[in-house]
Amino acid sequence: MKPIRIAISGVGNCASSLLQGIHYYAGAHAAPGNLNRGLLHPRVGPYASSDIKVVAAFDIDARKVGKPLETACVALPNCTAKFVKRFPRYGVTVRMGPVLDGVAPHMRKYPSAQTFVVAKAKPANVARTLRESGAEILLNYLPVGSQKATEAYADACLEAGVSLINCIPVFIASDRRWAARFAARGIPLIGDDVKSQVGATILHRTLAKLFMERGAAIDRTYQLNVGGNTDFLNMLNQDRLKMKKISKTEAVQSVLHPRLDTTEIHIGPSDYVPWQHDRKVCFLRIEGRGFGDCPIELEARLSVEDSPNSAGMTIDAIRCLRLARDRRLSGPVRSVSAWTMKHPPEPMPDEQACQLVEAFIRGSNNR
Repeated sequence: MKPIRIAISGVGNCASSLLQGIHYYAGAHAAPGNLNRGLLHPRVGPYASSDIKVVAAFDIDARKVGKPLETACVALPNCTAKFVKRFPRYGVTVRMGPVLDGVAPHMRKYPSAQTFVVAKAKPANVARTLRESGAEILLNYLPVGSQKATEAYADACLEAGVSLINCIPVFIASDRRWAARFAARGIPLIGDDVKSQVGATILHRTLAKLFMERGAAIDRTYQLNVGGNTDFLNMLNQDRLKMKKISKTEAVQSVLHPRLDTTEIHIGPSDYVPWQHDRKVCFLRIEGRGFGDCPIELEARLSVEDSPNSAGMTIDAIRCLRLARDRRLSGPVRSVSAWTMKHPPEPMPDEQACQLVEAFIRGSNNR
């Protein structure tokens, strides 16, 4: 069986966690008897996680560009947990990507250990690199707010015939124009804005749905998140948060009936706490009314290692997208996008998305 050949744009914490996971679930590091713990699907169709092979990578940081991928994965400002002893040798050198709007101006004011240091190198021709590497799928892990840079990579995918998994809140799969362009080229894609395996969004959706199913009304709710990685530092700039707030808010609003007035729902990053590193803490509150209009108040706190949490979804999305390519599908894979992403082209309840994904894997559903 041919490996699933992937490329990565943005060799940050999420990429590091994903690559560690691929190695971990190959059996080299997992505890005996627990080889599949943490995986939603040990196999997706015929594909194990060990069938994923990285063939190209792009970044803009001087500590990563020109370096072997296994070195770049642990270079600053990466700060995620290391759950494998060492990375394998990939035979991949990180190429310089287009900077465009990928680096927020305010990040230049922070210590180099916490922020990006832009390399003085000429950007590679992304489409040519994708073709020459034989990549089938590109994972987009650029910083939140990288609209122009993400679109540049999407254009390169279209030129090279490569599928896209858009893990950030720039709308590609959920934008009709971009979706139509991928469909016209006969290329499947998944997006936008990857969910965590057990994260703030899925917890908020589940608790909100609980209120709905038990006949209680929700009056107002908030979700505040703090963390210490470059993602949270980047999001201190409110101008870069527009799509992120839409994505996270819509993920919760889509399960509410009726939807809340915009003044009664607040969801989004709150602050950057450097010493938290890749640890993300969510504070969640729901206020509502039950029988006899008596008040109900719920508060929850969730703490997770942020990047491995999303890698648990991405590792399934990669293998599902390979199935879509095997079946010669085109355009957004709607069921997988709804299950793995916060802002899919077709939002749906998680239970429905899960059922459709299982049917997709079996081959009885190709939407």
